[in-house]
Amino acid sequence: MNCPQVLVLIILSLRDVIEKLFSDAIEQRKEDILQNSDVARSLATFQKYGNDQMPTVRNTGRINPQGGGFFSGVLTALTCVAVVLLGYHWSSREFEDDHLVHKPVAKWTAKEVIIWLEQLGPWASHYKERFLLEKVNGRLLLTLTEEDFTKEPYSIENSNHRKAIMAELERVKALGVKPPQNLWEYKAVNPGKSLFLLYALKSSPRLSMLYLYLFDYTEAFLPFIHTICPAQEDMYEDTVTKLIDLQDPSWKQWREFIVKYLFLPYQLIAEFAWDWLDMHYWTSRFIIVNAMLLSVLELFSFWRLWSRRELKTIPHRMWRHFWKALTQGLFVAIFWPLIPQFVCNCLFYWALYFNPITNIDQVVKEVRRPET
Repeated sequence: MNCPQVLVLIILSLRDVIEKLFSDAIEQRKEDILQNSDVARSLATFQKYGNDQMPTVRNTGRINPQGGGFFSGVLTALTCVAVVLLGYHWSSREFEDDHLVHKPVAKWTAKEVIIWLEQLGPWASHYKERFLLEKVNGRLLLTLTEEDFTKEPYSIENSNHRKAIMAELERVKALGVKPPQNLWEYKAVNPGKSLFLLYALKSSPRLSMLYLYLFDYTEAFLPFIHTICPAQEDMYEDTVTKLIDLQDPSWKQWREFIVKYLFLPYQLIAEFAWDWLDMHYWTSRFIIVNAMLLSVLELFSFWRLWSRRELKTIPHRMWRHFWKALTQGLFVAIFWPLIPQFVCNCLFYWALYFNPITNIDQVVKEVRRPET
C-alpha cells in the first residue's frame, strides 16, 4: 500500500468518527446548504465528476485500486524474481564471445572438449573420464573416427552413442565451431534472429512459424516440429540427441502440428519450452507461463469479437495485422545495424522475463471487463 492510499484511509476514518460524534449538527448543516439551489446544483455537479474520476470506495473504507493490493504484491514479487534471474544470468554466464560457438574447434582445450561432450546429453558423461585420460583436445578430436571409438581407450560399445557422437562431430567439422545447442548459444550466434523470433512468436505466432517453414526449415523448423510432435516417444533419449540427423516430418506429425497451429499456437511454444526444462530450468518456466497467458488473451479477443458480432471482421483484421508485422520487420531489418548490442540485450531479456508479468496484468484486466 503506497502513501496516497494510506492518506485516503486516514481521511475516511476521520470522516466516519466525525459523523458518529456530531451526527445531529451535520444533518442540520446539510439541510441549510441544500436550501440554496445554486450550492445544491454545484454540489451535484461536483459529486458526479467525482464518481466518474475516482475508483470505487467501499463502505468499509478500503480502496479497490486496479489490480488490488494482493495482486500488486504478486506482480512486485514476480518482478523481483525476474530481476534476480536476469542478474544471475549476467553475472554467472561467460561473455557471449567466449562461447565455444565462436571458438574454432582446432583451438579447443581438453576441458572444452569435455564441455562439448557433456552437452550431448547425460549419457555422454559416462565417457568423459576416457577423454580426460587421453587429453583429447580440439585437434585430436578432429582426427577421431567411429572405428576409434569402438577400440581402447574409448570403448564406446553402445552403437547409438557412437552414432550420436559422430553425427555431432561431423557437424563440428563442417562448421569449424560448436553448433548452438541451447538458448544462450543460439543467441550468441544469431542475436538478431533470436530477438526477432522472441517478439514475433509473442505477437504473431502463426506468421512466425510460417516464416520458419519457408526460410529456416532445416536449422529451426525441423528441430521445432520434431520436438513438439515427436515421431516416437523415447523417455531415455535427451533433447539434444533426438535432434541430431532429423528427417522430414511424417503425415501424422503434420496432422498434429496443423491442428495446434490453427487453434493453439502458443501451446506449441509451451511444449517446446517444456522439452528444454532440464537445460533451462527457470527460463523455460517463464516461457511456458507467458504462452499460457497469451493463449488466454487470444481467447478473450475471440470472445469479444463473438459477443460484439464482429467475427466477419477477422479476415480484415488478419490482413491488417500481416501488413503491420511486415512493416515492423522491414523497419527493424533496415535499422538493425545501428541498434547497440546493449539495447538488443535489454529488449531480449525484457521479452523473456518481464513480459509474463505484464501479461498477468492484462489477463486480470480482461477478466474484470464487464463484457467478459
